Amino acid sequence: MKVKRIVANIETPRPLRAKKFYQDILGLDLLMDHGWIRTYGSSTKMTVQISFAKEGGSGTKLPDISIEVDDVLEAYDLMKKARFKILYKLTEEPWGVKRFFVQDPFGRSVNILQHL
Repeated sequence: MKVKRIVANIETPRPLRAKKFYQDILGLDLLMDHGWIRTYGSSTKMTVQISFAKEGGSGTKLPDISIEVDDVLEAYDLMKKARFKILYKLTEEPWGVKRFFVQDPFGRSVNILQHL
């Protein structure tokens, strides 16, 4: 048996609120919409991963979700422009990523990162 994918499920009474953050800014496609659940994704082939950690690195609190992008500076600028709360400023980390944490519309901490 092989794991084919891992899906993060965020509980919310208002699934439509995900659109601005995950679709409009991060560019994910709306893959499924049944009203009670909206699933966003990408046709880009990705590696299946799940992490277990005691902190988020550099002494930060562990974020709820990590999303790798191809242009972290653009993502940072778009999140700031859209007035999403930055929880950890854009930082180049010693393990080879540039990242920031932002609060999504559901109060979740999202680690947006780019490998250097």
